[in-house]
Amino acid sequence: MTSPIDDTSPKLPRGWLRATVVSTIAFVFVGAAAGFVAFLSQLRGAEIAPDRKADGIVVLTGGSSRVSDAMELLAAGYGKRLLISGVHPTSTASDISRTLPENQSFMACCVDLDRTALSTRGNAAEARRWAEGRGFKSLIVVTSNYHMPRALVEFSHAMPGTTLVPFAVVGDKWREEPWWTSASTLRLLLSEYVKYVAAEFRVRLEDFGIDLSPELSEQPAGLQSRRPATAQAN
Repeated sequence: MTSPIDDTSPKLPRGWLRATVVSTIAFVFVGAAAGFVAFLSQLRGAEIAPDRKADGIVVLTGGSSRVSDAMELLAAGYGKRLLISGVHPTSTASDISRTLPENQSFMACCVDLDRTALSTRGNAAEARRWAEGRGFKSLIVVTSNYHMPRALVEFSHAMPGTTLVPFAVVGDKWREEPWWTSASTLRLLLSEYVKYVAAEFRVRLEDFGIDLSPELSEQPAGLQSRRPATAQAN
């Protein structure tokens, strides 16, 4: 008669798995909250004029008053030329100039339109081509304050040898009420924070030679023709 085999393997304490899961969730939550606070600390609450001039100015479409503020910088002599990146494929220079009657003369002489970029990463790629083609070594980057951290991640990665001067546009809603009192603004910030973290993560992977999502604007022309006709707002 065979004797039963004794189970001498060590047993984990009751509730160990639950405690591990709860601790992991708490750690992730605290880390995400700390990261969100750090992200918010980068956002300017008021528009501050650039502390220096640059060779060129790049404005990313998608937010109110970005283009008009960039045109004012161009008129004030902060850059030699302006690139408006992410323009809708059907928009023309005359369409834009009609909305900026005081700066129509600059539209004719000193403004270039990029209709290729569909994302912030695409904006950076097109800005790099534009700057390289004109021999520009410094750029003023114009976009909304909540979008600036991600824009700088993408631009710094796309053109590490170019000096970037941020000009953060602050919208009226941001000035009129604290962001934490507006559900829509809070959703916008949380969404932008997630995109910012994803951009940081993707850039770090690319530094190791891992490209998980090649940008459409950097693919062969045959693939670019399949792009949707509308640009993605930043």
